[in-house]
Amino acid sequence: MDPAEWRVRCDLAAAYQLIDLYGMSDMAANHISVRVPGPDDHFLLNPLGLLYDQMNASALIKVDVDGKVIEGDPSLLNPAGFVLHSAIHMARPELTCVLHTHSSAVNGVGATREGLLPLNQKSMTIMHFVKYHDFEGAALELGERERVLADMGEDGRAMILRNHGSLTVGRSVAEAFVWQYRLETACRFQIEAMTCVAGGMHLQPVSDEVIAKTREQGRKVLGPGGFLAVGETEWPSLLRKLENERGASYRT
Repeated sequence: MDPAEWRVRCDLAAAYQLIDLYGMSDMAANHISVRVPGPDDHFLLNPLGLLYDQMNASALIKVDVDGKVIEGDPSLLNPAGFVLHSAIHMARPELTCVLHTHSSAVNGVGATREGLLPLNQKSMTIMHFVKYHDFEGAALELGERERVLADMGEDGRAMILRNHGSLTVGRSVAEAFVWQYRLETACRFQIEAMTCVAGGMHLQPVSDEVIAKTREQGRKVLGPGGFLAVGETEWPSLLRKLENERGASYRT
């Protein structure tokens, strides 16, 4: 196997295990896909039935842009698995990784009409990059791809799929994973704040001026070229954390 493909396989397997390690997996549901380096439009994603904490580089299956299995068992491809992903991969080849989850906090916020609120620094710094897509039923129809792409827009990196889950993208597996972590954390903070409100406490308001300022700071700091460009600094440490806690089986 080409060394470049093996490196991508290892990163993708690590992302699956990290999603589970941080409590964002949903048994064997959801998918993370990544473009295989090279001239072919080939992509890697998980086989049906394998839990995220069991994922390794060799288990991943390879598909083409239409979701046809190139390497691996065709019976292990989820028919809904590549619809959302191919929308991004087909139109935005620079976004090599697409990550989809049903994480609890994002689902909680995505089930509300208000969506993500500017209640804390975490949410305000990512708001420029957060987009929304309305629920259309299980992602089985290819026609939904155009609407997903339109809703993501040029600057979108983290999408709340209303009444469904989330979709994050990146120029690397690392970037897509860290966007998901940031989105999940912001949503968790919001749910915890709302729990306090339900208990009789009051939200601390932030002025429109400060919200706009913090959002712009996040755009500059977290976007491409920013000094905290998402995923670039975190990934080596995340791999060390994974290996310290679960070993290096993801690289087999």
